[in-house]
Amino acid sequence: MITQCEEMTMLTFAEEILLLTLDDKKGDFRPLHEQAMRTALAGALLMDLAMADRIDTDLQHLFVINTDPVGDPLLDETLGRLRAVQDRQNAAYWLNEIAWQTENLRPRVLQRLVDRGVLKVEDRKILWVFAQRRYPLIDDREVKEVRARLRELIFNKEIPDAREAVLIGLVHACGMIDTLFEEHELPQVMPRVMEVARLDLIGREVDRAIRDIFMAMTSYNVHTIAE
Repeated sequence: MITQCEEMTMLTFAEEILLLTLDDKKGDFRPLHEQAMRTALAGALLMDLAMADRIDTDLQHLFVINTDPVGDPLLDETLGRLRAVQDRQNAAYWLNEIAWQTENLRPRVLQRLVDRGVLKVEDRKILWVFAQRRYPLIDDREVKEVRARLRELIFNKEIPDAREAVLIGLVHACGMIDTLFEEHELPQVMPRVMEVARLDLIGREVDRAIRDIFMAMTSYNVHTIAE
Protein backbone atom coordinates (compact mmCIF):
# COMPACT_ATOMS: atom_id res chain seq x y z
CA MET A 1 0.00 0.00 0.00
CA ILE A 2 1.25 3.50 -0.89
CA THR A 3 1.02 6.08 1.87
CA GLN A 4 -0.34 9.56 1.22
CA CYS A 5 3.13 11.03 1.74
CA GLU A 6 4.59 8.72 -0.91
CA GLU A 7 1.73 9.52 -3.28
CA MET A 8 2.49 13.22 -3.09
CA THR A 9 6.22 12.83 -3.81
CA MET A 10 5.93 10.54 -6.82
CA LEU A 11 5.21 11.61 -10.34
CA THR A 12 1.77 10.28 -11.22
CA PHE A 13 1.16 7.84 -14.04
CA ALA A 14 -0.57 10.63 -15.97
CA GLU A 15 2.50 12.85 -15.60
CA GLU A 16 4.84 10.09 -16.75
CA ILE A 17 2.62 9.18 -19.70
CA LEU A 18 2.63 12.82 -20.82
CA LEU A 19 6.42 12.99 -20.49
CA LEU A 20 6.70 9.99 -22.79
CA THR A 21 4.97 11.94 -25.55
CA LEU A 22 7.30 14.93 -25.34
CA ASP A 23 9.59 15.49 -28.31
CA ASP A 24 12.22 17.55 -26.56
CA LYS A 25 14.11 18.32 -29.78
CA LYS A 26 11.09 20.19 -31.10
CA GLY A 27 9.86 21.43 -27.74
CA ASP A 28 6.41 20.00 -28.40
CA PHE A 29 4.46 16.78 -28.03
CA ARG A 30 4.61 13.97 -30.55
CA PRO A 31 1.50 13.79 -32.72
CA LEU A 32 -0.81 11.15 -31.27
CA HIS A 33 -4.40 10.36 -32.10
CA GLU A 34 -6.62 12.35 -29.75
CA GLN A 35 -8.44 9.21 -28.65
CA ALA A 36 -5.14 7.51 -27.81
CA MET A 37 -3.87 10.45 -25.77
CA ARG A 38 -7.08 10.96 -23.85
CA THR A 39 -7.51 7.24 -23.19
CA ALA A 40 -3.92 6.88 -22.03
CA LEU A 41 -4.32 9.74 -19.54
CA ALA A 42 -7.68 8.39 -18.36
CA GLY A 43 -6.15 4.95 -17.87
CA ALA A 44 -3.27 6.54 -16.00
CA LEU A 45 -5.65 8.29 -13.59
CA LEU A 46 -7.48 5.01 -12.93
CA MET A 47 -4.20 3.21 -12.31
CA ASP A 48 -3.07 5.93 -9.90
CA LEU A 49 -6.29 5.40 -7.95
CA ALA A 50 -5.79 1.64 -8.04
CA MET A 51 -2.24 1.96 -6.71
CA ALA A 52 -3.57 4.20 -3.96
CA ASP A 53 -6.08 1.45 -3.01
CA ARG A 54 -9.10 3.57 -3.92
CA ILE A 55 -10.54 1.38 -6.70
CA ASP A 56 -10.53 -2.25 -7.77
CA THR A 57 -11.96 -4.31 -10.61
CA ASP A 58 -13.42 -7.70 -11.32
CA LEU A 59 -14.23 -9.29 -14.69
CA GLN A 60 -17.29 -7.08 -15.17
CA HIS A 61 -16.93 -3.90 -13.14
CA LEU A 62 -14.57 -1.23 -11.88
CA PHE A 63 -15.58 0.10 -8.48
CA VAL A 64 -14.57 2.28 -5.54
CA ILE A 65 -13.28 0.47 -2.44
CA ASN A 66 -12.10 3.48 -0.42
CA THR A 67 -13.73 6.92 -0.62
CA ASP A 68 -11.01 8.78 1.33
CA PRO A 69 -9.44 11.61 -0.71
CA VAL A 70 -5.97 10.96 -2.07
CA GLY A 71 -4.87 14.55 -1.55
CA ASP A 72 -4.33 15.18 -5.26
CA PRO A 73 -6.90 17.49 -6.95
CA LEU A 74 -7.07 15.65 -10.27
CA LEU A 75 -7.21 12.20 -8.71
CA ASP A 76 -9.78 13.28 -6.13
CA GLU A 77 -11.92 14.78 -8.91
CA THR A 78 -11.74 11.46 -10.74
CA LEU A 79 -12.56 9.52 -7.58
CA GLY A 80 -15.56 11.78 -6.99
CA ARG A 81 -16.77 11.07 -10.51
CA LEU A 82 -16.63 7.34 -9.84
CA ARG A 83 -18.42 7.73 -6.51
CA ALA A 84 -21.23 9.78 -8.06
CA VAL A 85 -22.46 6.92 -10.28
CA GLN A 86 -24.45 4.46 -8.19
CA ASP A 87 -24.61 1.63 -10.73
CA ARG A 88 -21.36 -0.24 -11.23
CA GLN A 89 -19.81 0.21 -14.66
CA ASN A 90 -16.98 -1.54 -16.46
CA ALA A 91 -13.49 -0.17 -17.09
CA ALA A 92 -14.29 0.79 -20.71
CA TYR A 93 -17.16 2.99 -19.53
CA TRP A 94 -14.94 4.83 -17.09
CA LEU A 95 -12.10 5.24 -19.55
CA ASN A 96 -14.43 6.97 -22.00
CA GLU A 97 -16.13 8.99 -19.27
CA ILE A 98 -12.87 10.31 -17.80
CA ALA A 99 -11.19 10.79 -21.18
CA TRP A 100 -13.92 12.98 -22.64
CA GLN A 101 -15.60 14.55 -19.60
CA THR A 102 -12.55 15.75 -17.64
CA GLU A 103 -11.99 19.36 -18.65
CA ASN A 104 -8.56 20.34 -20.00
CA LEU A 105 -7.06 17.00 -19.01
CA ARG A 106 -3.76 17.22 -20.89
CA PRO A 107 -3.17 20.94 -20.14
CA ARG A 108 -3.77 20.27 -16.46
CA VAL A 109 -1.26 17.42 -16.39
CA LEU A 110 1.24 19.61 -18.23
CA GLN A 111 0.75 22.41 -15.72
CA ARG A 112 1.45 19.97 -12.89
CA LEU A 113 4.80 19.11 -14.47
CA VAL A 114 5.62 22.80 -14.77
CA ASP A 115 4.60 23.38 -11.15
CA ARG A 116 6.84 20.49 -10.06
CA GLY A 117 9.81 22.02 -11.87
CA VAL A 118 10.17 19.13 -14.33
CA LEU A 119 9.25 21.17 -17.44
CA LYS A 120 9.11 24.82 -18.36
CA VAL A 121 7.25 26.62 -21.12
CA GLU A 122 9.34 29.16 -22.97
CA ASP A 123 8.37 30.96 -26.17
CA ARG A 124 5.59 28.40 -26.65
CA LYS A 125 8.11 25.56 -26.47
CA ILE A 126 8.03 22.90 -23.77
CA LEU A 127 11.51 22.31 -22.38
CA TRP A 128 13.15 20.04 -19.85
CA VAL A 129 14.38 21.98 -16.85
CA PHE A 130 17.31 19.64 -16.22
CA ALA A 131 19.49 18.45 -19.07
CA GLN A 132 20.36 15.21 -17.28
CA ARG A 133 16.74 14.11 -17.47
CA ARG A 134 16.20 13.43 -13.83
CA TYR A 135 13.09 14.51 -12.05
CA PRO A 136 13.55 16.34 -8.75
CA LEU A 137 10.83 15.31 -6.33
CA ILE A 138 9.59 16.90 -3.16
CA ASP A 139 11.84 14.88 -0.84
CA ASP A 140 14.94 15.59 -2.99
CA ARG A 141 15.08 12.09 -4.44
CA GLU A 142 15.71 11.83 -8.14
CA VAL A 143 14.11 9.41 -10.56
CA LYS A 144 15.44 8.62 -14.01
CA GLU A 145 13.45 9.83 -16.95
CA VAL A 146 10.58 7.43 -17.55
CA ARG A 147 11.66 6.60 -21.09
CA ALA A 148 15.18 5.61 -20.05
CA ARG A 149 13.90 3.69 -17.04
CA LEU A 150 11.41 1.61 -19.01
CA ARG A 151 13.88 0.88 -21.79
CA GLU A 152 16.37 -0.42 -19.21
CA LEU A 153 13.67 -2.59 -17.67
CA ILE A 154 12.79 -4.21 -20.99
CA PHE A 155 16.31 -4.70 -22.32
CA ASN A 156 17.88 -5.84 -19.03
CA LYS A 157 15.00 -8.18 -18.18
CA GLU A 158 14.88 -6.87 -14.63
CA ILE A 159 11.98 -7.79 -12.37
CA PRO A 160 9.61 -4.81 -12.66
CA ASP A 161 7.87 -3.21 -9.75
CA ALA A 162 4.12 -2.68 -9.93
CA ARG A 163 4.38 0.91 -11.23
CA GLU A 164 6.68 -0.04 -14.08
CA ALA A 165 4.42 -2.93 -15.09
CA VAL A 166 1.45 -0.55 -15.15
CA LEU A 167 3.29 2.01 -17.26
CA ILE A 168 4.41 -0.61 -19.78
CA GLY A 169 0.83 -1.90 -19.94
CA LEU A 170 -0.62 1.57 -20.56
CA VAL A 171 1.95 2.43 -23.20
CA HIS A 172 1.35 -0.86 -25.00
CA ALA A 173 -2.44 -0.74 -24.79
CA CYS A 174 -2.66 2.81 -26.17
CA GLY A 175 -0.39 2.16 -29.13
CA MET A 176 2.38 4.38 -27.76
CA ILE A 177 5.16 1.80 -27.80
CA ASP A 178 7.02 3.85 -30.41
CA THR A 179 7.59 6.49 -27.74
CA LEU A 180 9.95 3.98 -26.09
CA PHE A 181 11.46 1.97 -28.92
CA GLU A 182 12.62 2.43 -32.49
CA GLU A 183 10.87 0.42 -35.17
CA HIS A 184 13.84 -1.91 -35.66
CA GLU A 185 13.83 -2.73 -31.92
CA LEU A 186 10.22 -3.89 -31.79
CA PRO A 187 10.69 -7.54 -32.85
CA GLN A 188 13.24 -7.96 -30.08
CA VAL A 189 11.32 -6.22 -27.28
CA MET A 190 7.65 -7.06 -27.89
CA PRO A 191 7.63 -10.50 -26.19
CA ARG A 192 9.14 -8.89 -23.08
CA VAL A 193 6.71 -5.95 -23.26
CA MET A 194 3.77 -8.37 -23.38
CA GLU A 195 5.18 -10.35 -20.46
CA VAL A 196 5.53 -7.25 -18.26
CA ALA A 197 2.15 -5.80 -19.28
CA ARG A 198 0.38 -8.95 -18.02
CA LEU A 199 1.81 -8.75 -14.50
CA ASP A 200 -0.64 -6.24 -13.02
CA LEU A 201 -4.19 -7.57 -12.52
CA ILE A 202 -6.17 -4.33 -12.63
CA GLY A 203 -3.84 -3.13 -15.36
CA ARG A 204 -4.90 -6.11 -17.45
CA GLU A 205 -8.56 -5.08 -17.13
CA VAL A 206 -7.76 -1.50 -18.12
CA ASP A 207 -5.64 -2.86 -20.98
CA ARG A 208 -8.52 -5.03 -22.19
CA ALA A 209 -10.94 -2.10 -21.98
CA ILE A 210 -8.58 0.18 -23.92
CA ARG A 211 -8.23 -2.44 -26.64
CA ASP A 212 -12.02 -2.79 -26.86
CA ILE A 213 -12.32 0.98 -27.29
CA PHE A 214 -9.75 1.08 -30.09
CA MET A 215 -11.26 -1.94 -31.84
CA ALA A 216 -14.67 -0.27 -31.76
CA MET A 217 -13.17 2.99 -33.03
CA THR A 218 -11.35 1.20 -35.87
CA SER A 219 -14.48 -0.70 -36.83
CA TYR A 220 -16.49 2.53 -36.88
CA ASN A 221 -13.91 4.30 -39.05
CA VAL A 222 -13.75 1.41 -41.56
CA HIS A 223 -17.55 1.29 -41.73
CA THR A 224 -17.75 5.07 -42.24
CA ILE A 225 -15.17 5.02 -45.05
CA ALA A 226 -16.99 2.11 -46.73
CA GLU A 227 -20.20 4.11 -46.79
